[in-house]
Amino acid sequence: MQDFQGRTAFVTGAASGIGLGMARALLDQGANVMLADVEADALAATMSNLASADNRIDSVVCDVADAGAVSEAAQRTFDRFGNVHVVCNNAGIGAGGMLEDVKPETWQWVIGVNLMGVLHGIQAFLPHMKAHGEPSHVVNTASIAGMITAPGMGPYCATKFAVVAMTEVLALELEGSAIGASVLCPMWVRTRIQESDRNRPEALRNPVPEKFDPARREEMAQAIENGMDPAEVADRVLDAIRANRVHIFTHPETRALTQDRFDGIMGAFDAITG
Repeated sequence: MQDFQGRTAFVTGAASGIGLGMARALLDQGANVMLADVEADALAATMSNLASADNRIDSVVCDVADAGAVSEAAQRTFDRFGNVHVVCNNAGIGAGGMLEDVKPETWQWVIGVNLMGVLHGIQAFLPHMKAHGEPSHVVNTASIAGMITAPGMGPYCATKFAVVAMTEVLALELEGSAIGASVLCPMWVRTRIQESDRNRPEALRNPVPEKFDPARREEMAQAIENGMDPAEVADRVLDAIRANRVHIFTHPETRALTQDRFDGIMGAFDAITG
């Protein structure tokens, strides 16, 4: 897919962060964009800020963990703009703690948004894309935490590894078609991911929060504050769509970290082959 002019995109988590960055980039390239987000007030504020493109944007409040809500949002997009060509399954949350402490409610919340939210987007839009047959692309947001791991990030890493695997499978299943698939694996980006708990459903809140090293939490908050501009991430996403590249990396320094993991895996193979 080379040209976004006159095409239509659906972006989740679009009220802020990477989702908003992708929405802006797509609008700049002449696309129509349906912005989806679970936060109604933030979504309304974003729509107001993008008012200059009001004939090419619309919004829908959507909890991606709810398959029915995603299907309804997809139908609203079809009704508003017709064929959809780019789907950015971007909504995500951050939560964790040491594995021995992480409660089932936290696992359910993180899996529901980070993993099932991506699947719901694929299943709501892919049959439509196949039916209209025009060049299209699915972008699933994972993280560099889908390639490497860190203590205290079990639920997050588990879901992001799953999104990487799901996207690689999807790319194979779509091979030879007019539809591409990419997985975005950024490191630190200026987003509100550390404030994810603001959107946690009441039914999945824990009376006693999981333990997490305060110094590590502060270190992560500082890294996010000093992270990459979402607009730069969005530019790399559009480049990858044009090139039909499966993996989208944003931070060159993560290459060495990923290589360390792969070297360990190869070492384990060496151990059984002599």
